[in-house]
Amino acid sequence: MQSLDERALDQLFRIARTYQDWQDIPVSDDSLRSRVVQMGADVGQHEPRSLRVGAKFGRQARLAAEAAEMNRPKILASSWARSGLRRHASAPGNARAGCKAAELLRPTGITESTAMRNSTLQAAYLIIAARALGLNCGPMSGFSREGVDAAFFKGRQVRSNLICSLGYGKTESLYTRGPRLSYEDANTFR
Repeated sequence: MQSLDERALDQLFRIARTYQDWQDIPVSDDSLRSRVVQMGADVGQHEPRSLRVGAKFGRQARLAAEAAEMNRPKILASSWARSGLRRHASAPGNARAGCKAAELLRPTGITESTAMRNSTLQAAYLIIAARALGLNCGPMSGFSREGVDAAFFKGRQVRSNLICSLGYGKTESLYTRGPRLSYEDANTFR
């Protein structure tokens, strides 16, 4: 494998930002259906799923109702909002053929934490894939998990993890980028 060029690294990480406000430009279904979004690695390849809540389905208002007040406009103005899910690792058909992870995890009691870890990884890959496809992202955690779960996942073995608005962001409303820890402060090797 080769390193990505500087332009790609800028688009994915260095210039990429968390957007709060959105242009009124629709996001194509093709962008959201890209297989690139599903190809990120996770633990045991259980592929936690995501629920797309799009403006054309009229569900953004319901999702926004469960969000913290400061997050509601971010959801309502975006072309799409995705509610990241964690799926129980025992769900059939998710693990690769021959994988016994579900059977191994169930008796140890770590099914739930593994599912949460996987959905968080998938959310990160969603953000990277969306940025690679030219979209902007606005991940957020300020929402009622109980409310979102009751509204969208009732009777299913899934739970919400985070919400991520997708679309074409307005650069004029971006906050100044906050400082980052130095390499030495962020990493410890013993």
